[in-house]
Order: sequence, then C-alpha cells, then structure tokens
Amino acid sequence: MSRYTKQDIMRLVEEEDIEFIRLQFTDMFGTLKNVAITASQIEKALDNKCMFDGSSIEGFVRIDESDMYLYPDLDTFEIFPWRPQHGKVARLICDVYRPNGVPFEGDPRFILKKVLKEAADMGYSFMVGPECEFFLFHTDDEGRPTTLTHEKAGYFDISPLDLGENARRDVILTLEEMGFEIEASHHEVAPAQHEIDFKYANALKAADNMMTFKLVVKTIAKRHGLFASFMPKPVYGVCGSGLHVNMSLSKDGVNIFNDYHAPNGISQEAYQFIAGIMAHMKGMTLIANPLVNSYKRLLPGYEAPVYITWSEKNRSPLIRIPSARGTNMRVELRSPDPAANPYLLLASCLAAGLDGIKSGMDIPKEVDSNVYEMGREELEAKGIEAIPSNLSKACHYFEDDEFMKQVLGVHVHKKYLDAKRNEWDRFKEQVTAWELDEYLYKI
Repeated sequence: MSRYTKQDIMRLVEEEDIEFIRLQFTDMFGTLKNVAITASQIEKALDNKCMFDGSSIEGFVRIDESDMYLYPDLDTFEIFPWRPQHGKVARLICDVYRPNGVPFEGDPRFILKKVLKEAADMGYSFMVGPECEFFLFHTDDEGRPTTLTHEKAGYFDISPLDLGENARRDVILTLEEMGFEIEASHHEVAPAQHEIDFKYANALKAADNMMTFKLVVKTIAKRHGLFASFMPKPVYGVCGSGLHVNMSLSKDGVNIFNDYHAPNGISQEAYQFIAGIMAHMKGMTLIANPLVNSYKRLLPGYEAPVYITWSEKNRSPLIRIPSARGTNMRVELRSPDPAANPYLLLASCLAAGLDGIKSGMDIPKEVDSNVYEMGREELEAKGIEAIPSNLSKACHYFEDDEFMKQVLGVHVHKKYLDAKRNEWDRFKEQVTAWELDEYLYKI
C-alpha cells in the first residue's frame, strides 16, 4: 500500500512551505540526476507531464528521440533536512518513460523492477541490506577534493583517533530524519575510511536508499569542510571501499533461506541462489566493479575477494553466509564496490540467484580455509576460478554473457559495454606517475 497519494503530496508541499522539488533519476552508471521544479509545478509533475532531454544523459537515447518523461514514485517523497526551513526543498525519485507512455528500457530503476516482477511471479520478495564504505578527505584551499587526511585511525577506533566521527554522526542524524533506520556505524580499516549500515529493505527501496545515502554523505561531509569519496581505491597501500550486499528471499513473509530442519539452518534455495551468483559472477563483475580503479581493490591482502568461492566460516570468499539464522538469515556478496549502479547491481544479483533456483544448480564445495594462501596448483586442483582482474577482462566476460544481455536488455548491455571499453582505452593511453618513477631514470 502506498504511503502517499497525489493529494497528500500537494497538501504537504503547501503545509511544509516547500518551494523546490527535485525530480531525481539515475543514469546508466549510477549517477544521480535531477530536474528541479517549483511548487507551482507540482501538480504537473504528479500527472507525469514533466519532460527532459534524454539525449543529454549518457547511455539514454539519440538526439532524434530525445523527449523523455519523469514519472514520480510517490512513496519516495522526502524533505531534505539540510535545506532552509522556509522555502524547503523536497525530492521525488522518478521512473523514466518514453512519450508513448512505455517505460524506457534504459532506465536502471525499470530494469530492477522488471527482475523484481519475475521474483514476485515466483512468489518471492527480495530483501537487501547494504554495507557501504567511503572515505572522508580534506579539501584544498579552493575547496577541491584531495586524498589527504590527518588521522591515523583504524578498524573500530574512536575519537580522538577518529577525526571523522562528528561528520559521521551528523550523517546518521540526517539519515534518521529522512526515515532511515541505522543499525551500525564505525571507522573502517584504512585511515579516513568509514562505514554506515542501514536496515534491510525490499530491493527497490534499498537501491533508492543507496542513492540517497550517497547524496546525504557528500552533502554533510561538505558542511564539515570534508570531501566524501565513494571511489573504490583512492589511496595506495590501504584497503579500498566495498559495497557488501546482504540478500535474502522471502515467501509469504517467511525467509526461505532459513531451514530449521537442516543441521546448519541453510535451505536448498539458499544454496541454489548462491550457486546462481557464482555461475554468473564473471559476467556480472563489470556491473559490480565498473571502474578501472575498482580492480585496484580486488587484490590479495586488502580484505576483498579475488576468487569465486563461498564459506560459512571465513571472510576471504566472494560469498559469505553470516552466522545469523531465522528471520536474519542471509547471504553476503563481498565483491561489489560503491561505484556500482545499485539498481543494475541488485537486478543482476537477483536474476542470477533466481536462475540458480530455477535451474536447481548445485553449489560448489565450500572453501573454509584462507583462499589467499593457496598456490596456483591447489586452486586449479579445487576448480577455483578468479574474478576478472581488470576492466578489460570484465568487459570480455560481460560481452559474451547472454544471460547479462537478457537481464539488462540489449540497449543497456551495448551502451554500458561501449562506454566501459572506451574507459579502458583511455586508461591505456595514460602515462602514470608510477611508470615515471619506475622507468624514467633507469632507461
């Protein structure tokens, strides 16, 4: 049941003295966009009559078919707590439609909704709890971001070592004012690195929440004179930032990953779901780890997975089954990073997991030892494969994966692949500081 009707929102705009409404949507790469309207245009927006130029958004449409329409999701209405109290600013997250009233096949939110419908047709609800990490850096004298920090704090350290504690606290208070339920927050492993965990939700809301979370973190950090970065690996020699995705499936309100009759409490559906993700992981990696920089994080020794394995007992594998059982039973995918488009990421995870269930896939043998300590011969003997090690290899697996083409649709699959190939080509042309330091004076 919806939280709001059109009349509710029109009344709130008037009663709350809201002057501006941001109609938000997300592009193919997970960048938040918006069209701002004044309160006088709210009825037009709620009637789905607000238009924008889709040809100006990378990966959307050609210039000869540029008119696109924004259809607000009424349940996403929120007032920004950090804006003025007179002439307030609110937002509505929107779906993108073509002029003929058909959902735009390149809208990431539509792609997730399409896979969620497939799950619903099977009787499933997909629940997601994200764990998103980020860095808080200083800015320079002109307000531009740096990778500098004065702090030396590490995992779970507190103030005064944790110099970002006040900013993190204000982020949490702002999120709670916007309806988030924050379960935990702490300093992460690297200096200036932080994590805030919010309660699981249905996948569409979870993806919306991740987009809102990034906006809030960046906004509040700026108010503290800091810059919040969700770049996967901004600093050499320390751990990068991950976006761990905790997932479960429910049927009739019951978590079907839990099996009270199984010795370890894990159901066959949970195993099959994991098997599906593992089977499709190479093709999914371009979505989960979309940047050249993403693969600087996926290296041994930095607490990020490198091999396609699963375990109940340790944190080195791609997929971990936390110890919680009952309603909190879940599986955790550990490879994604915060640069991923959350709509496309969750659509890919769900589709792969459902494929595992529909096909009755057998899960590979659990790897309960530290996979980083295994040599190449042992890895090969156990049939353990690696995640693609760079963007070029990820593009290769993505291109050849008919399953990913089916999940994302031909439009997004081609546009996304073309853009990422272009990104890799531009990276290959660069002469890096490392190369100059390594070779200039030797050759």
